Order: sequence, then C-alpha cells, then structure tokens
Amino acid sequence: MEIKISEVAKLPTQFGEFEIQCFAQGCKEHLVMMKRPFGVTPVVRVHSECLTGDALGSQKCDCGEQLRFAQDFIAKNGGLLIYLRQEGRNIGLLNKVNAYALQDKGYDTIEANHQLGFAADERTYEIVEFILDFYGIDKIRLLTNNPKKIESLKNIQIIERIPILIPANPHNEEYLRTKKEKMGHLL
Repeated sequence: MEIKISEVAKLPTQFGEFEIQCFAQGCKEHLVMMKRPFGVTPVVRVHSECLTGDALGSQKCDCGEQLRFAQDFIAKNGGLLIYLRQEGRNIGLLNKVNAYALQDKGYDTIEANHQLGFAADERTYEIVEFILDFYGIDKIRLLTNNPKKIESLKNIQIIERIPILIPANPHNEEYLRTKKEKMGHLL
C-alpha cells in the first residue's frame, strides 16, 4: 500500500513547540509529533487514538493521561510521539461506544470486545517501523506499558522501556486491572 507523507509543520502546544508530520496509509492518517534533537537513541511513544480519553477527558481509561505524560516527557527529552489512528483498539468509534455500553452492564473491556465479535486488541504496528525507518531510527527508548508493542517492533532495537504509570481513579480501576491481569500490561 502506498504511504503519502506530508511536509513538516510547527505545532506549538501547552508542553512546548513540536514539529508534526503526517503519514497517510489508505484512509488512516497517522501523525508524528517530534521534538528535536532526537539523540542517538530517541524516546518514542506509540499512542493509539482514543477520542474519548485524548480529547474528551474520559476517566474510563488512562489514554488521555498517558498521551499528556508522553507529550510532556518528549518535550523535555526530545523524541517522537507516533499517534496512530486506531480508535478503540482498532474497532472504530461506533464499536467502541457499543463496547462502553457493554462495560456499563458489567462486562470488562476484553469481554465487551468479544461480545461485539472482535479480539481483545485489533491494533497493528507495521506503520511504526516504516515511520522510524523514514527518520533513520533503528533503536529507541519506548514509552509504553504494553508488551504487545514491544513484541511487534521486530526490526527496531528497544534499548529501554520507559513505563507510564498513571494513578487509577474510581472509573478506571477495573479497566486497569483487566489490562494488567488479562493483557499483561506492565502496570
């Protein structure tokens, strides 16, 4: 599949000034936020889109808080935030809202996805290797709690995993417990 790449533009944020660049893969447009210099082994956050957490401030998950942690960390240390358009672990916004409704009825996040006919996590990360290769990066320090992200980057040397530990709140305690106990997240 052809990947189209935008020009680089400046993006001032509450965390500092970044550069952004878009990588369009079919109907998905992924975004990279960069703070230079990257260094020899740049910090990289691979973040999948979560409209409810990232933009609307949902407390059902820790996505928005992880995103803001990564933006702040990268602003201070340099690196890249790769924002993947994979809403709801890649089941889409409509299905994510349906999964939320099932969670409201007592299903955990994995059970809700299964009830809708999806795997626990439908995300893929091939585009990440393409993006890192585009910037000439072959070794990184990865900001993540998700072992699937570590395993999926087969052609990238991960020198260090940097955890993102966000305190639970009353609305996401069960969600975080499920991620840890059933998905192996390093929380």
